[in-house]
Amino acid sequence: MDEYQLIVRALSERIVDAQTPIRVLDAVKWDDSIREGFIKHKGKKLPVVDRAYYDSRPLAFDAAAKKLEFQNIERDVTRQLGQFNPVGQIMRRMCREYRMVIRMLEARGTEDFGLISQELYGAASDAFHAGDPTLSDLGLMFSDYLNNIDKRGDLEDEAKDLTAKQAVDLLQHRLNKVFGEAEETIRVFESDGILADAAAGADYIKIRADAMFNQRDVKALEVHEGLVHVATTLNGLNQPVCTFLAKGPPSSTVTQEGLAILMEVIAFASYPTRLRKLTNRTRGIHMAEEGADFLQVFEFYREQGFSLEEGYSNASRVFRGSTPTGLPFTKDLSYLKGFIMVYNYIQLAVRKGKLEQIPLLFCGKTTLEDMRTLRQLVDEGLVVPPKYLPEQFRDLNSLSAWMCFSNFLNHLSLDRIEADYANIL
Repeated sequence: MDEYQLIVRALSERIVDAQTPIRVLDAVKWDDSIREGFIKHKGKKLPVVDRAYYDSRPLAFDAAAKKLEFQNIERDVTRQLGQFNPVGQIMRRMCREYRMVIRMLEARGTEDFGLISQELYGAASDAFHAGDPTLSDLGLMFSDYLNNIDKRGDLEDEAKDLTAKQAVDLLQHRLNKVFGEAEETIRVFESDGILADAAAGADYIKIRADAMFNQRDVKALEVHEGLVHVATTLNGLNQPVCTFLAKGPPSSTVTQEGLAILMEVIAFASYPTRLRKLTNRTRGIHMAEEGADFLQVFEFYREQGFSLEEGYSNASRVFRGSTPTGLPFTKDLSYLKGFIMVYNYIQLAVRKGKLEQIPLLFCGKTTLEDMRTLRQLVDEGLVVPPKYLPEQFRDLNSLSAWMCFSNFLNHLSLDRIEADYANIL
């Protein structure tokens, strides 16, 4: 490396090291005693979670010292690279985001927690563009569509007849075929300590030990956790200079989760029940933003047909880090919000003939607002193109054709088409 690359690499490594102890989901989750108490009262009593509860579970780092560490890195980025250096601008924004994350975690159990969460991940009432529907509007719209599909009665889910161990074995086999030479470093294993059915790390995917799965679930996990989350992590770890691309602040969470949902769609791995899960998360967050408490969100899930324990699990995702009567933790908006944003980005890239920028979404834990800069950094040799790419993004012929049709179809009025087609549908 030349001197400039060494400076960038050193600053990047400082960000990677500084963020290591920050584990947002570990810091905000509720322990088993809260779940057990709620179930003991048959879902009729609010969970006992307040500021004191979080104080009893201190952060794994000194918050003041960690904020100062990021402040010092940000200052050194400016000193060593200048105010307008492209890669420096990305690193400074990351430092600011991580400081905001720490402030959010310091505010667990208070109203500020929810307000900072909205700054980091957005709110359900946010519009995509002036005059466009909001995320909450999208959730209601999807619910209407899904209700119409449910009325058919012939699209029932396959039985969940795979144990966690069987799902682990099947998923491991599929990922081995995808990642080839990296197969020995990617592990799939059971875990008791996660809220979701699965979660991806740097070189592993954890499967919740008490969950049941079917073949469609495993395919979705392969696409979502493997082809996106693990692949982007490995591509980030493969960066020789901009090592920060292996780690993702909240802004990259929105992009990465959106990319994962898009991959589910174009790989035909998604299905109505999966979409309803994402829609319900958005609706639950919107309810809490509008003043609903834990019991009201829990009852919303019960009305959807979820069991007592499932309803608790889903509602606790909304209020983790907060209190049962407080503002929600809005991270779960990332899925649908990110999908819309990434889809629009790819549409515009095709429209403007900038296809070379689309695969760069996978070069690490990227953020949409950095994509133009990343293209420049690739040209400069500071960022290497992604090594692991899903087939749908390796050959852009089909994706480009789809987006060309999509760009045109966006100009048609579906309401007018519905009226015209009334006699044939």
